[in-house]
Amino acid sequence: MLWYILKLLLLLPLLAGLVWGSLWLTRKMQARMVAPGGEKAARLVETTFLAPGIRLAVIEFRGREILVGATKQGLVRLAENDPYAARRQVMPADTREWEMS
Repeated sequence: MLWYILKLLLLLPLLAGLVWGSLWLTRKMQARMVAPGGEKAARLVETTFLAPGIRLAVIEFRGREILVGATKQGLVRLAENDPYAARRQVMPADTREWEMS
């Protein structure tokens, strides 16, 4: 019985230290995973709750807004919008020629 308590007193702090160390290392590595320049490539713009386990999310990725349906089974891309496309279509034809060259 004494041997069991001695092992418990030695291994329990060791196990707690390993858990704490792995959490600390994970947090430190996540900070390094940020894209150069400190800005992430994807940004969550908005989420909407539809039903239990079903959400709609708008994600901005490289200047495009993507509407995604999120369920317990996975993600489905529903629509995609380029916010700069409307500006390109409104431009007069003569200014487009200057931008292309």
